[in-house]
Amino acid sequence: MEKSAGAQETRARAEILVPIFNDWESLARLLRELDVILAASGIQPSVTIVDDGSTTTPASEFLTQRYTHIEKVDLVRLRCNLGHQRAIAVGLTHLQKRGHTGSVVVIMDGDGEDRPEHIPRLISALADGHFDVVFAARTKRMQGLFYRLMYFLYRSVHWLLTGVPVRVGNFSALSTSIIPQLLVQHALWNHYAATILRSRIRYSSVPIPREQRYAGKSRMGFSNLVAHGLSAIAVFAEVVGARLIIFFSGVTFLALCLLGLLAGIRIIGHQHIPVWAAIAVGLLILFAAQALLSILVLALIVLGDRSQARVIPVRDAEIFIESVTTLPSQG
Repeated sequence: MEKSAGAQETRARAEILVPIFNDWESLARLLRELDVILAASGIQPSVTIVDDGSTTTPASEFLTQRYTHIEKVDLVRLRCNLGHQRAIAVGLTHLQKRGHTGSVVVIMDGDGEDRPEHIPRLISALADGHFDVVFAARTKRMQGLFYRLMYFLYRSVHWLLTGVPVRVGNFSALSTSIIPQLLVQHALWNHYAATILRSRIRYSSVPIPREQRYAGKSRMGFSNLVAHGLSAIAVFAEVVGARLIIFFSGVTFLALCLLGLLAGIRIIGHQHIPVWAAIAVGLLILFAAQALLSILVLALIVLGDRSQARVIPVRDAEIFIESVTTLPSQG
């Protein structure tokens, strides 16, 4: 028995943070698999579930489910539905103020698309000490062709507007030492992964596929996906504004040069310039000038927003917590 207790003490401890909205059936299976798979990998997990204002209640079997190796299960209920990203921010705030039981926090979805068997790879990559966050870089997706096409388009637009390539989501392992740095950033309230990328925190990724859901269908509609993508880009608002200003300034300058060239050909060369060419150049100048003016106004609004009151997770997130319940875990 003493030897067994000593082995228990040497297990690596990890906090598993899972935001959830109505996916109780999938969550129950996820917890059972976490219990078995992480034990075999020498990881002692504690789980914090953030109930993001679910409209259904879990079955009684879930609330009384027992585990062999999961040390603790906390159910954090939010007062309203905030969305996945803000649920993560509230969960990280709760973990920070409650106190950590390990040096690693793993953030994962509760629907089965993020699988427990991939967690040891994330933690192992983080243990090297060269990075503070390790993301799962998706090598394949189970969604249909339309979704994959839209995701490719989003990645392309994200890269063009921000200069940052992206192929990561919530599934990640992060050192608890950087959580205080994250919790004072307003951007975390909008998008977790984008905040990491924007903050110049040392991060890496390992190739991991996105799996099929355990049960049911995704509630993330197309409009929600678009809003999610825009939230990520909005974290880089200042960079996006600067890039657009540079681009449309260049377009305006080139259009003016082209107009000057046409005028020179007409005046000096005494050559006829087609009316359509002059109209096209004029419209190009008008479009570029209007776009540049609009972007300048938007940039001023973004910069002015810095002085406005914002939600800071470490200060404000806890007001969204309705209750915290510790579920029976080992038995």
